[in-house]
Amino acid sequence: MTTHVRTRVAIIGAGPAGLLLSHLLAADGIESVVIDQRSREEIETTIRAGILEQGTVDLLVDSGASDRVLTVGNRHDGIELRFEGEGHRIDFPSLVGRAVWLYPQHEVLKDLVAARIAGGQDLRLGVTAERVEDATSDHPRVIATGPDGEELVIEADFVVGADGSRSVARAAVTGSSTGGYFREYPFAWFGILCEAPPSSEELIYSRSDEGFALISQRSATVQRMYFQCDLDDNTERYSEAQLWDELQKRVPGTELKQGTIFQRDILRFRSFVAHKLLEGRVALIGDAAHTVPPTGAKGMNLAIADVVVLTAALRALLLEGDDRLVQAFPETALQRIWKAQHFSWWMTSMLHVAPGASEFDRLRQIGELRSVVESEAGKTYLAEAYTGWPLAGRS
Repeated sequence: MTTHVRTRVAIIGAGPAGLLLSHLLAADGIESVVIDQRSREEIETTIRAGILEQGTVDLLVDSGASDRVLTVGNRHDGIELRFEGEGHRIDFPSLVGRAVWLYPQHEVLKDLVAARIAGGQDLRLGVTAERVEDATSDHPRVIATGPDGEELVIEADFVVGADGSRSVARAAVTGSSTGGYFREYPFAWFGILCEAPPSSEELIYSRSDEGFALISQRSATVQRMYFQCDLDDNTERYSEAQLWDELQKRVPGTELKQGTIFQRDILRFRSFVAHKLLEGRVALIGDAAHTVPPTGAKGMNLAIADVVVLTAALRALLLEGDDRLVQAFPETALQRIWKAQHFSWWMTSMLHVAPGASEFDRLRQIGELRSVVESEAGKTYLAEAYTGWPLAGRS
């Protein structure tokens, strides 16, 4: 048995990009259907990092998607670059007049899910997208399977793939589920969650001869920390004492506050940009379109930037019959995507110790870090990129 649904915009994926897109479209009176194979509990409890740029926070607040980001989230006015045993603070407000907010992605998703349910959103969870058909027609279709195993066909005026790095929609746009430009990185992050007070008021990005470390936060009582590890490392290799030793020796000059480690994971990462972002009336946004190393804190923010550009394009197409912004969507979005790719690569290469690195490489890296922290222009570039470039159509 097959269920047929008709809507203006079919959105595959109830992550930050898909839910915010549906929220902004609804404000313009454009209906949508959002599907995701996960349950609401899975969406709201999968813990992921969340450094939000100034523009992302402003958009969430101004659109009515979230006010908790200001009351529960923590404003950070800078980060610390640490190398050679010394810390160097990058002061965002004094350099660029902006800040960032520490607000984990699952909290953003709680806000967006609540907002969409309150707004009467047709949100279908436990639904698995199988494929997208008729991308170049005026009525592309999403073929999916519901939680009961029955087929669901969603016919729309436009389809958006916001379904993550294993995107089903990507094949309809690029001709392949993997088609894109990518760079693999020869190292990974070993991450821990621990019960402890913060070791620092702001994030510490530390480069040491033992490798990179990031000292981050989740709350007043739970902290997130990472250290550079080998790709083939495993989470059971270290005792709890050894994990703290590894972290501490990579952050010389800062005494880490220790506590019970209750989660361990290894994060492998790469840079990726799909060969195409648009085919007919099917577009890719968020991780379906691109992924970046987490070093530059760009992942979710870049997805939100895609949403802003695509919302304006869909508004023109569906309310005014003007497809020029839709056709321009890839070029417009890619300008920011490649800037973010460069910044994320730059932060990663500047702070990590590559396998086989020579003494020349070490000294050059230190020289690069000094070029940043000892230069007003260098610090300003880092602050501008980290806090986020202006979103399209917003000052």
